[in-house]
Amino acid sequence: MEGRERRERIIDILKNSDEPLSGTALAAILKVSRQVIVQDIALLRAIDKNIISTNKGYMFFEPHEAMCRRIFMVKHTDEQMRDELNSIVDNGGQLLDVIIEHDVYGTITVDLQLSTRHDVDEFMDRIMGNARPLKYLTDGVHYHTVEADSENTLDMIQEALEEKGFLLEQEEWEKELFAK
Repeated sequence: MEGRERRERIIDILKNSDEPLSGTALAAILKVSRQVIVQDIALLRAIDKNIISTNKGYMFFEPHEAMCRRIFMVKHTDEQMRDELNSIVDNGGQLLDVIIEHDVYGTITVDLQLSTRHDVDEFMDRIMGNARPLKYLTDGVHYHTVEADSENTLDMIQEALEEKGFLLEQEEWEKELFAK
């Protein structure tokens, strides 16, 4: 199978999958190495195909035109992380990513695609067992892009995050930064 044909097939497979697929799974389906898949995905992403990489594998993402989005600046402890994520999905939001602003590396964005408590549980199992969250690079401050069906839903999410003390205003973060 030629490279172009294989990349078209990758798009078809991902578009028709209900769940993310790992590079290893795609490699088995297409009978190539995982490295070939990683290279193909990089090429597809370079030409702006809507392929994202999550902690569960690759998936095709088609942005919803009618959906509303908001970016929240948050800070919490490790023990509060599950509560923060559940506060978003329980109120009707889909957590698209986590973003940090690093002094050396600049903006780092990681796709999450969490929309249910089950997604949150799987993410928490992976992150707490294998790695430290990105928030450790920025004294806990990070951002989430959240998508919802309406501005009202985003307002409810914002209220829930505020009530629990997770939401930061820009001025609060600047005060913490300059207090060091």
